[in-house]
Amino acid sequence: MTRQEVIDKLKTSFKTLGTVESLTGGLVSSTFTSYSGVSKFFKGSIVSYSSLVKRDVLGISQETIDKYGVVSKEVAHDMAEKGSKILDVDLCLSFTGNAGPDVMENKKVGEVYVGFAHDNKTDVYPLMLKGERNEIRESLVSFSFELLEKYFGDISK
Repeated sequence: MTRQEVIDKLKTSFKTLGTVESLTGGLVSSTFTSYSGVSKFFKGSIVSYSSLVKRDVLGISQETIDKYGVVSKEVAHDMAEKGSKILDVDLCLSFTGNAGPDVMENKKVGEVYVGFAHDNKTDVYPLMLKGERNEIRESLVSFSFELLEKYFGDISK
């Protein structure tokens, strides 16, 4: 499925989509909104680059952040789940990780977690991506389209 086909599937699915982005800094939502007609399904994005926004806007507990770090499956899970409620969407993607250039919270450059809240559950995908900062961010845009393609393939079975 091409990116346009994923967009078309979202348009006809009656599912709404939102994103909660940290290391991607809004790149995923910017990519989605570059397609015409996305207002049929895309409701918005929260760019939660700092821990304070994760805590104070999204409501992720300081205990979770302190225990696991912002680059963790637990935070990716909570970002997607809480984002889906705040944005009132059926599908919510979240992105947290280390795009570099240095190790952060003892997490290597390229360690990334993608959360996907859908159908009353939340999945988290741990990834180890290679490349420079913006290559890692672009890889996450591609991964988001692949994840939605798989989702729509799975629900049509």
